[in-house]
Amino acid sequence: MRILIFHGYLLQGTGSNVYNALLAGALARAGHQVDLVCQERHPDQVAGVGAWWDWDGDGGDGGALTRRGGDPDAPLQTFRPDIGGVLPVYVADRYEGVEARPFSALSDAELDEYLRRNVAAVADVVALRRPDIALANHLVMGPAILARALGAAADPVPYAVKIHGSALEYTVKPEPDRFLPYAREGLAGARTILVGSRHTAESLWAAMDDPSVRARTRLGPPGVDIDAFRPRPRADAVADVRALAARLAEQALAAPPTGEGAEASSFARDPGEAARALGRLVGSGNHHGEATDDDRLVAFVGKLIVSKGVDLLIAAWPLVLAAVPDARLAVVGFGAYRDTLEALLAALARGDLQAVRAIAEHGRAAEGGPVGNGLRWLLAFLDDLEGAEDRGAYVAAASLVEDRVVLTGRLEHAELAPLLAACEAEVVPSTFPEAFGMVAAEAAACGALPVVAEHSGLEEVRAILAGSVPVGARPWLGFRVGDRAVRDLAERVIAWLQAPEDVREAVRDGLVGVARERFSWDGVAHGVVSAARGELDVLPEP
Repeated sequence: MRILIFHGYLLQGTGSNVYNALLAGALARAGHQVDLVCQERHPDQVAGVGAWWDWDGDGGDGGALTRRGGDPDAPLQTFRPDIGGVLPVYVADRYEGVEARPFSALSDAELDEYLRRNVAAVADVVALRRPDIALANHLVMGPAILARALGAAADPVPYAVKIHGSALEYTVKPEPDRFLPYAREGLAGARTILVGSRHTAESLWAAMDDPSVRARTRLGPPGVDIDAFRPRPRADAVADVRALAARLAEQALAAPPTGEGAEASSFARDPGEAARALGRLVGSGNHHGEATDDDRLVAFVGKLIVSKGVDLLIAAWPLVLAAVPDARLAVVGFGAYRDTLEALLAALARGDLQAVRAIAEHGRAAEGGPVGNGLRWLLAFLDDLEGAEDRGAYVAAASLVEDRVVLTGRLEHAELAPLLAACEAEVVPSTFPEAFGMVAAEAAACGALPVVAEHSGLEEVRAILAGSVPVGARPWLGFRVGDRAVRDLAERVIAWLQAPEDVREAVRDGLVGVARERFSWDGVAHGVVSAARGELDVLPEP
């Protein structure tokens, strides 16, 4: 079967990017021919991609579709439309080779041009490859693009839509008058609408207010590569991370940071910086004074934006250090908020809580949001700390954070597996709704305890995982976002790190078992095919 996927973004870095890369790979392994329309500029660096195409000319409108490399018979091939230099995004960021702007910042003319170019490009791919089924990603604009490109054919290609959450929450719901018509257009012809969680389904139903949308909505969460994300003996995991650091160091000697104009892209990385950061986490095993195998590693993996709640985790780390001095936090990710997080770490290290408060009061302005939209739960913690008995201990432990918290920058998805296996826990402190908790499921598959915010799709993943562990350990898997978030988060991490080894072993066994049983990319791929065919009866309701 030939399958067309429209993603429209990269294939590395963030959740929906990774979802599409891994989904396409799973479909190809299942024997399908997969044509993936995206904006990935380095497809030769994406595992599984066998050939890549773009257009000579104007986005498929009068230009020639041209294969730039690879095997023309490869089962997975990518197609990159010429979108004219402006890439609409849900959250402000920087991308290599294009100007990325939030949908809300685009004029109607710019939005029309983006749609026109992509519709023409998809029509070219359809004419050349003649797909049997298709999948569109995100509520806008992928479904509308497929609806226009596929609907013009005499025998329209059936398609499904995968809702990831960001388009719904950051674009359609804030500006329904402008973007809801595009969402309705795209969903109208979809055989099935896939969501990662019940929370996302309910948010979608409320926004669309269309009974037919509800009737066609089915559960289709992302999966976990259980061959890569697996538990490993501690010594083996540390050795794997050291080997990764050595490979990155070699890359740094051989080439500059990823991609032309890399300094303008949040997705770019300096492999030398990443190598040094990993060395701080696990050392090389050769030098006195480096990190040792005795460090208790905890990870954060995600975009460095305010809504991911990483400020809460960094504020909690002195509390963790006061109880577990050998705890070390790995912050893995990239984004517009990194500079502010580094300033937050520096302020904590100086014991300058007034500077920490100023950062919290500045809030989202640091990543381009409105001034005055402060970090309310960080401010609540600072207010509580003013007269708290542990204030002195907190300030003393905070002096260590610049050493005990390591920002690695972006790691490729496959590179996360050995690091998570070397970690004892992963914290997912998002303060904004998440469609699914893929990073939590991947941590569980590695035997690392996920500590997640108890809301949206994260709560649904937490509940699945919690059912597999001893009753007494279940509270460690989650915390509520609120005025006590910083303290509650720290308490969960501390309790886990200080738990008896027999309890920790039982928890790890339960987490690994349920992750392997419930999350699999092969199952996800099979569900996408059924969704595009409109086989609603074989898919679970959210």
